[in-house]
Amino acid sequence: MYNEYFGLNESPFSIAPDPRYLYMSNQHREALAHLVYGFNSDGGFVLLTGEVGTGKTTVCRCLLEQVPENTAIAFILNPKLSVEELLATICDEFGIQYPDDRNSVKRYVDLINAYLLDAHNSGRRAVLIIDEAQNLSSDVLEQLRLLTNLETNQKKLLQIMLIGQPELRAKLSKPELRQLSQRIIARYHLGSLSKREVNEYLAHRLSIAGLNHNLFPPSTVNRIYHLSGGIPRLINVLCDRALLGTYTQNKHVVNSSTLSKAAQEVLGELNARSKVPSRKTVAWILSVLLLIVVGVVLAASYYNDEPQKKTVHENVEIAESDEREPFNLETLNWPADQPVESSREMAFQELFRLWGIPFTSQDGLSPCSQAKKHNLKCYENLGSMNTLRHISRPAIMKLYDSNENIYYAALTDIKENSARFVLGSEVREVSFESIEPFWLGEYTLLWRPPPGYRHALQPGTYDPVVLWLEKQLSIIKGGTTEPRGTNIYDSTIVTQVKKFQLSKGLIPEGVVGTQTLIHLNSAIDSEIPTLRDGNKGK
Repeated sequence: MYNEYFGLNESPFSIAPDPRYLYMSNQHREALAHLVYGFNSDGGFVLLTGEVGTGKTTVCRCLLEQVPENTAIAFILNPKLSVEELLATICDEFGIQYPDDRNSVKRYVDLINAYLLDAHNSGRRAVLIIDEAQNLSSDVLEQLRLLTNLETNQKKLLQIMLIGQPELRAKLSKPELRQLSQRIIARYHLGSLSKREVNEYLAHRLSIAGLNHNLFPPSTVNRIYHLSGGIPRLINVLCDRALLGTYTQNKHVVNSSTLSKAAQEVLGELNARSKVPSRKTVAWILSVLLLIVVGVVLAASYYNDEPQKKTVHENVEIAESDEREPFNLETLNWPADQPVESSREMAFQELFRLWGIPFTSQDGLSPCSQAKKHNLKCYENLGSMNTLRHISRPAIMKLYDSNENIYYAALTDIKENSARFVLGSEVREVSFESIEPFWLGEYTLLWRPPPGYRHALQPGTYDPVVLWLEKQLSIIKGGTTEPRGTNIYDSTIVTQVKKFQLSKGLIPEGVVGTQTLIHLNSAIDSEIPTLRDGNKGK
């Protein structure tokens, strides 16, 4: 009703989970990263929880928009089902035919297993996504766990993503579901937006709807934040009603009185009032928090000798089995008989050798300046061993000994739970756990930018690099698509890039930056050194 009045192309505050309107706060980026990691893993459960209206379903649909064509998706929205009904629904979603009568749990599971084996043999990935998963009964959750037992000798056949409200976490913590909980390979809880993010959220949705100026002044944004608690769905409902009220008053910005009236209509009188806690309430809360802090400190001291171990994949917490093979490997201590002040130079010598280019310390040029002479660039960042496994490029790691002295080593290969390094003239294999005391996550690697590349490609920009990008994407697809020869990074190419990013475990945001270009190079150029062939040429 008010769209034309404000110059909007469409309603900016619809509560429909439209991925175009997804505002990528840091939390939403992390949530999407968890789903991407789970999508690219070999089976198990991925858990995404959050309060009603925080954007869980929208994040999930953002993922679904980018899945490769060789992916079979079963998406269940209403999980209030019995075990037999769930299995029948999974069959329906995957297009598995079954008789109308005389079906049993075993019959359904056999049909699903046959379908998954066929999908695996055809190179397809099968993913089951269940929204509102807090409504699943314990019997159904146990049946889902049993479905993850379907596997080949190399991998699980079914990836399951559970999307639900906070009570799902409580349900999965019950003793009878501990086996399922142990199979969760990544989990994330999505919270509400901060005050700054609410302002950005409003501007983002108005921009997508075709408006480049804000209809909500700062005082109104502050009020929206307090009324909604930073919950996106409540923000949408409030703002939609507030814009309608502003339109009926022939005004052009939303004022506080219009917003308050909208809040009364949408939330009711009680929720529309700002609730300021009394001093007694504040004192009580602070006392409780103090007790909690003291308890945590005491518990940490008590359990100091048995620290909890976890593996981190960028910002993703990954459940890890307690059953590990013992390592009898060396440590990352610098060789005592070699000059530690030369460690950086020696590490770059090894890195340049792997790239097949000369390195010299005589001409006064820094290693990164020398790399530029060979059309290469240095990429410096922070990460984990799983980050480097994912990028799969030889890298130089900045290390610290027990006295906090700095030295450098060249990472040349990564195995399942260990990595191989060149320290000076020595080659060592070290367990991941042994690396932690020496490394704070700093690394440097080399990569080859496309001709004319100056900065990350943003959707909608004009850049000659787009010609190169479209050609590389066509090559990756086996030449099945003919490049159109455009310099505009338009929606057609953005969609292709997002699908490529998802297939490589990157957040599918469509921005072509360094990591996307590194993966593009690796997908096309077989001469680029990777960690899987890090000993090439020795």
